[in-house]
Amino acid sequence: MEITRGGQFLVKETKCEDIFTPEDFSEEQIMMRDSVKEFVDKEIWPNKDRFEHKDYAFTEEMMRKAGEMGFLSVAVPEAYGGMGMGFVDTCLVCDYISGATGSFSTAFGAHTGIGTMPITLYGTEEQKQKYVPKLASGEWFGAYCLTEPGAGSDANSGKTKAVLSADGKSYSITGQKMWISNAGFCSVFIVFARIEDDKNITGFIIENDAANGITMNEEEHKLGIRASSTRQVFFNETKVPVENMLAGRGEGFKIAMNALNVGRIKLAAACLDAQRRVTSNAVNYANERIQFNTPIAQFGAIRYKLAEMATSAYAGESATYRAAKDIETRIKLREAEGTSHQEAELKGVEEFAIECSILKVAVSEDVQNCADEGIQIYGGMGFSEDTPMESAWRDARIARIYEGTNEINRMLSVGMLIKKAMKGHVDLLGPASKVQEELMGIPSFDTPDYSELFAEEKEMIGKLKKAFLMVAGGAVQKYGMDLDAHQQLLMAAADMLIEIYMAESTLLRTEKMAKAQGEDKVKEQIAMAKLYLYKAVDIINQKGKESIISFAEGDEQRMMLMGLRRFTKYTNMPNIVGLRETITTKLVAENSYCF
Repeated sequence: MEITRGGQFLVKETKCEDIFTPEDFSEEQIMMRDSVKEFVDKEIWPNKDRFEHKDYAFTEEMMRKAGEMGFLSVAVPEAYGGMGMGFVDTCLVCDYISGATGSFSTAFGAHTGIGTMPITLYGTEEQKQKYVPKLASGEWFGAYCLTEPGAGSDANSGKTKAVLSADGKSYSITGQKMWISNAGFCSVFIVFARIEDDKNITGFIIENDAANGITMNEEEHKLGIRASSTRQVFFNETKVPVENMLAGRGEGFKIAMNALNVGRIKLAAACLDAQRRVTSNAVNYANERIQFNTPIAQFGAIRYKLAEMATSAYAGESATYRAAKDIETRIKLREAEGTSHQEAELKGVEEFAIECSILKVAVSEDVQNCADEGIQIYGGMGFSEDTPMESAWRDARIARIYEGTNEINRMLSVGMLIKKAMKGHVDLLGPASKVQEELMGIPSFDTPDYSELFAEEKEMIGKLKKAFLMVAGGAVQKYGMDLDAHQQLLMAAADMLIEIYMAESTLLRTEKMAKAQGEDKVKEQIAMAKLYLYKAVDIINQKGKESIISFAEGDEQRMMLMGLRRFTKYTNMPNIVGLRETITTKLVAENSYCF
């Protein structure tokens, strides 16, 4: 199996044998998944209304139970009381534990991700021995204090100060932090503060002790995730021993950014089971709700929605587990070379930071659309608190904001790709100039042989990559390093990039299944892969056109628009209504999301 680098999916063809899919879970992974599902179905789902009524104590109680079950320790190395499982297992637990309510999934994510992980990945041996076992067991909970009233997306602009004591033994921390998840019941904070006039912030581990100048505001009243504890935290000359500095002085910004990379792919995973549950509930309701003497599941307008909801969930799974396995492979490779677990995990995730940003954007937007359509299928009932749809919709909304807004992540995905190209980690310039040459040449008018499954679709993915290279390459040629200032072009390029990764992942997963099980066994999945690609082509066409007509003129513009038409043209158009019918027929018959 070939080892890929982050961002390389764009310039090379990936074979379906080289990607990992949910159908490849091991027996251990399936057992893990089932025990998480059982926990959620028994403890969390039946108590949904307690979360909606802001029962913070209940969230904490469920977190303790999750700790007893070992779910908080999946990613923690065995040396510190964890299970030391792989990156795919981490995403799997995060996926299935997060589907019932955003309140619990936020508490879980904040604790295991940004609350525990910075110590696991950046802590000294003493720090890890002292804190990680308690965090892994759920005896203690963690919180992460980065955001301030004046420092949101610009995370490095925080004003919280850290002043070294005269004897050089401790720092005194003063400042205000906001939107701190788990603040109400945490034992330890990861706090970012600035020492003197340092360019970058520094991270500290601070135990939660009210006697040490730590105070909090009341719980925030939020649109969604209502029972996740969210408070402002004030530090007033809070003393922290120098040995509690995390990594080195001025390294806080790096810690924050790397913690967010891991957080992004885990956030994508955390939005998957929510989509499965919303889709299943919507199918159940559509089968039971009778109008005009017919279950509404038989009406085309409803079938359209169900097919689209299932397809987005399937695509999200395909891409998330593909990237998770790529990261895991990279981590294991570095460990085999003798790198420490800490370094291997950091570098493994950093390598695929582009994919992490892509997934964060795509899956957070899909879960919102899914919940929105879920409400619509329920009609007036969907708007009522008596059904689970309105809380799913409210909870989904935060996913587009935290772990870096989707706007920031869109710009990051393209920005990081261009940086990788400049460093020579991904050869974009070669393929981009080949596309230029191809535009000058005469297109082939041969009728290709598309008899094999997905032959035309795979060719289409190749053409979509060319469309991206043409548009992004043109923008880079025109603006060079000033491209950062042209955010609307970056956003459009990001949408093209996102659709390529998602469509390709969905196609490869389905091709792998078809080879293993036979095409007739996976005709619904084949329909989903084709439907997703069709919509991706549309988006790429639209965003590509918007970019070209905004930065190119005259002959260059005409040439690129012609290229875009060529790169987004099907030889054989799919029957979109037919594809949706295939998908919905199966959903309605199984009465749940069954892929």
